This record gives sequence, structure tokens and C-alpha cells, in this order.
Amino acid sequence: MESLDRMIYEATAPPILPLVYTRTMGDKTVLCIEVSKGMNKPYYRRSEGLENGVYIRVGRHTLRANADLSEELKWQSRGITFDTLPVYQANTEIDIDKKKIEDFFKKRKGRPKVKVTPQLLEAYEVNVKEHGKTYPTVAGILLFGTNPQQYFSEAMVICTHYAGKEGREALATKDCIGTIFEQYREATAFILSRLYRSFTIKEFERHEALEVPEIALREVLLNMLVHRNYHIKSPAKISIYDNRIEFFSPGDFPGPLDAHNLLEGMSFLRNPAICRAFREAHLIEKLGTGLIALFNSYMQMDLPNPQIIEGTTFVKCVLPRSTPETMSSQQKKDLSQPLKSVYDLFGIADEVTVAQVMATLDLPRSTAGRRLAALVQAKFIMKKGRGRAARYMRTPPTT
Repeated sequence: MESLDRMIYEATAPPILPLVYTRTMGDKTVLCIEVSKGMNKPYYRRSEGLENGVYIRVGRHTLRANADLSEELKWQSRGITFDTLPVYQANTEIDIDKKKIEDFFKKRKGRPKVKVTPQLLEAYEVNVKEHGKTYPTVAGILLFGTNPQQYFSEAMVICTHYAGKEGREALATKDCIGTIFEQYREATAFILSRLYRSFTIKEFERHEALEVPEIALREVLLNMLVHRNYHIKSPAKISIYDNRIEFFSPGDFPGPLDAHNLLEGMSFLRNPAICRAFREAHLIEKLGTGLIALFNSYMQMDLPNPQIIEGTTFVKCVLPRSTPETMSSQQKKDLSQPLKSVYDLFGIADEVTVAQVMATLDLPRSTAGRRLAALVQAKFIMKKGRGRAARYMRTPPTT
């Protein structure tokens, strides 16, 4: 036991002083080594040096930390977060959009009106003063910057819609740039434009439902933007496939969080200044409850559970889609993309009308009619009735 004390002390830097003792459990004696949470992170193996000797725990695995993770550990030990650091090369008068700040404080619900002053901006950690000079913070640039990508070129979201399940052919792509608020709006619009809605008529009113829970999309996207590690120079990515939507965020889970305790309501803020702004903008609510709502919403729609995967430098969330397979791969090759879009509607509704195709795909009546007629001629669907009362349904498979 004495040699263990010495070996651990000599092998680590900064030195670790463990508590080594034995405990009797039944007829066995167990050796216990307790190491308290240190204040001098990162700790590393002296023989490997600071560059290669820092290790972190990811799930059941112990992995070597890269330079970005080691730097974040240093900030954590000093009570510093990356989003509150000053951007020394930026100018508060040029690089911060005053109108965006004024709009933010005007639109806060349930908050008294305030005058935007330098003191207020420092309190919200939009600006920071050092040695008599004021600089924008990382959060200030990302939330209210005139051109955030000038200083953080990879602080963006790349959205891509792929054909099939493999991601070999991109149907549409969009780079969502600007402030984090603007990226949230652009990414939301892109996702919703690529997903299907089912529709029913009840009491002469049309009711629509997205193929996946909208609250799930909202929570995963907000988590990706608010909690990502902006120190890592890599974009966030959203990939839409036929059977799933993948959200890829640079950086691991912050603090003590991991994929196993997410549903316990725990929360740990990597970017407290960004979180505060999103909370006061009423985009996020109680911290730690978003992922609980995500899984509950999928359970209520009786869909397969989402997956949350943590890597050494990324977190990926996979949301299953409810769209069924509607035709064989060979049939898909035989149809043009406009006709595929119409045919896929039959995967979420038993019968479809011309009016529903017009509303769902935003098409004029003549175009919707021509595409339905082409599918009828190709015997993919069949028509029932005439005129505006006509309804369309999939052709039953032959036996």
C-alpha cells in the first residue's frame, strides 16, 4: 500500500495524492484507491508528458484526450468557459450588431424593459473589459455578431438531404451561417422542408402531423447549438436519410454528463452565456429536461427510440423517421425526383387528393394533376372517382 502511494505520486503531474486503504467484504479483503476531484486539471502521466498523457473516460473506455479537450480541462479547473473568453482581434463597435442586441432585449418575455448599456452587456458577458479596453466575447460574436464566421469560420451548421440510407447522393444541401439564432431558424426551416406531413380531415378542418415529433427536432437542434464545443474547429452537421435524421455536434458531453445519465435530468453548462441568452429568448426552458422530452415524444408516437452516441470529439444523435419504404430501389430509379416526392406521400396516407398534393408539396393544381396522372399511367397508383372528388391510392401488389 505504501508503494502504491509513491508510484501514483511519482507517475502523475501535477502530483496526485490518493487515499489507499483496504475494506473487508465478506471473506475477501478489497484494496480501495480514492482520488478526489482535483483543481489542477488536466492531470497526465508524467512519462508521456502533457501532450500525450491526458486520458478521459468515454463510456466504458479510457481514451487519450486531444489538445482541444486538454485545453477545455484547463478552463474548467479555473472556472472559465470558452464562450466568455475575449476575442482580442474583434472590435465591439464594428463586430457586434447593436440592432440585434436591441431586438433581443425588446423581445424578452416576462422581463422588464431595460436600456442597453455597457454595464448590461458586460453582465450578459457579451463584452468583457481588460486593462481598460473592451472586447467582444466569444458568446457576443456568436449571438450578436455582424459576421460571426469571420472569427469562427467553422461555427456553422451544414444541412444535407441524402437519397436512400447510405448518403452517397445529396438531394439538397444548405450551409446555415450567421449568429446561432439565425442558424437555428435556417436549420429548422431546412429540416421541415424535407420531411413529410400526414394529413386528416376532422369536422371540416385539416389537421397535419409531422412524421417525427417536432419537439424532438427542436430539442436536439437546440442542444447541438447551445452545448457544442465552439473551440473545436469543425462544423455541426445535420444529415437527413430515408430512415433517419443524424445530428452531429463537435465536442463530447460537458462536465460529468455521459450517454448513460442523460435521462436523469442532470445538466452541465459548457456555454453559460449562450444558454442564458437562449433561455431568455424562450427557446430553451428548464435545463436538463430537453432530452427527457425527446424520448417521451418518441414513445408517445410509438416510434423506435432515438440513439445518442458519444465519441472522443463528437456527439451524434440519431432520430428514426417513420416514413416506410414505399417502392423498390429499381422502381425509384425509374421515377424522376418530382414523381418520387408525390409517390412518397402514399407512405403516410392511405388516400391522397389533388388538393392535398398541392398543399403538401406547394404545387399548382395543373402540376399536381399531371404528376398524379403520370403515376397512374405507370400503374404505381390507381384513381377512384372523378373531378375534384377524385382520390388516389397505391396499386395493390400483384401475387
